[in-house]
Amino acid sequence: MINASISGWAHSKFGKLDNLDVERTIAEMAAQAVEHAGLDWEDIDSVHIGHFNGGFLYQDFPSSLIFNQVPELRFRPAVRVENACATGSAAVHSGLDAVRSGKSKHALVIGYEKMNTLPTAEVGKVLLKCSYAEEEAEVEGGFAGVFGHIIAKTYFERYGDQLDALAAIAAKNHANGVHNPYAHLRKDFGYEFCRQESEKNPYVAGKLKRTDCSLVSDGVAAMVISNRHYTPNHANRVDFLGVAHVNDYLPLSKRDPIAFEGARLAWQQALSSAGLRIGDLSFVETHDCFTIAELIEYEVMGLAEPGQGARVILDGVSRKDGALPINPSGGLKSKGHPIGATGVSMHVMAAMQLTGQAGDMQLPHADMAGVFNMGGAAVANYVSLLGCN
Repeated sequence: MINASISGWAHSKFGKLDNLDVERTIAEMAAQAVEHAGLDWEDIDSVHIGHFNGGFLYQDFPSSLIFNQVPELRFRPAVRVENACATGSAAVHSGLDAVRSGKSKHALVIGYEKMNTLPTAEVGKVLLKCSYAEEEAEVEGGFAGVFGHIIAKTYFERYGDQLDALAAIAAKNHANGVHNPYAHLRKDFGYEFCRQESEKNPYVAGKLKRTDCSLVSDGVAAMVISNRHYTPNHANRVDFLGVAHVNDYLPLSKRDPIAFEGARLAWQQALSSAGLRIGDLSFVETHDCFTIAELIEYEVMGLAEPGQGARVILDGVSRKDGALPINPSGGLKSKGHPIGATGVSMHVMAAMQLTGQAGDMQLPHADMAGVFNMGGAAVANYVSLLGCN
């Protein structure tokens, strides 16, 4: 077991938040997380900010931004980390490393993004910076095109039509998100709506429809990581059982685009370090930026052989009442995907479940969880295995 725990957390509403004051909201979420941990500002030894930005906001260099609202943190070491769509988990691992090394007893982690500052087309151009620009920047449909025209296309050509499975994944995650008060879109669309092309659900890129794509969202999530021997509120303590971080080639042309080899290796390393198997977990929060990503992730985490991921959803394994619920929070598909906040949010959602604080999202049994957050097309891959004693 790793000598570090999540000890407190906070989560804003995700959505298109036109009036989101980033400076004020990150301070509010940080204050709530510190209070939830049973700590005071003077207990915080370091600050770790996850913020992608890439042109969404003019204000960059955010590591000291919170000091404006929380002068008690002045002179603490603070760092901003970034790893594309896995930026939030990069911040989590940064805080975790500070605690594991002994440099911090308590590390404050904040992930945030305000994406809805640009027209949709411009948002797509910013997100394409998470691909290999020399080869992929001109793919039609932006980052959705990378997953639709390259990844989904390759998967369909190799293993056959997967539209039933993709629709089932979308419907599952939207149904789960209805019960998440923080979610961007709390609406149960149902399988038939997700399966059929329509004016309200058109094809966006290749075989991916609108319901196959995660949302452009704003939001903030925060958490405190503590040395487990100095966790004051044991009712909130969620232990890190195993972690892994694996980066792969950036260009899809240098690898099998549907193998997600870095993701597979990250899962293997994390499970091995914790002495666990995938079947030991109660649930998983995984990175469903697009439904095809969740489908492939079933395979890389070991629930199905390559090409057989559809069985996981169609047989009900990944549903909320299945053997291994996947994305009981609604995932990125329903909850939203504010880039810098996503990884932190996934850890917070898992911690809520493990401590019985998930409200209407609560699973009947939850004692060990997996979190998988990736940047780009399975380029930066982070896995955390969490448990609650």
